[in-house]
Amino acid sequence: MAIHKLNLEDFLDDIDYILIAIHSRLDDYRLAYFLNKVLNIKLARRKQDVDYKYFSASYALFEWKDIKHLITYHLVSNICKREEDSLQSSGSLFNTQHKIIKSYNLLPELKNVDFLLKITKEDLQISEKLIVNKIQQIPQVITTYTVNVEQLKSKDNLIFN
Repeated sequence: MAIHKLNLEDFLDDIDYILIAIHSRLDDYRLAYFLNKVLNIKLARRKQDVDYKYFSASYALFEWKDIKHLITYHLVSNICKREEDSLQSSGSLFNTQHKIIKSYNLLPELKNVDFLLKITKEDLQISEKLIVNKIQQIPQVITTYTVNVEQLKSKDNLIFN
């Protein structure tokens, strides 16, 4: 009797999405509006944001599923800013509470990126250059480019199901 051995890593290495980094100071809902216009898609905010309990951060998430072409678009903010109490001791007898604003990134390797556009498709017959060029047409977008997902250590943070 023959023994068939399956290696789990054979199934996990396949990356079936494109990741586009967007640098822009727009609010998340405004960027979603402009992306809908230039890419002819219909991003809408999901009822639940991406929450990470490890550092109590929440990231806005917009989604659209193109059923006709079997493509899923996710727009997620990469930066979460929270106000926290300062843990510094002032050395005085009186308690002085200071608030500081801390910034947490969804993908720590991409600290300067404001938003991420994840495009998932079965056969990945999508022109990345065309999409990047269309996003560059938005006047408030500073720059945009595709990210090599293979080099990311925290790509597990991009699982939105």
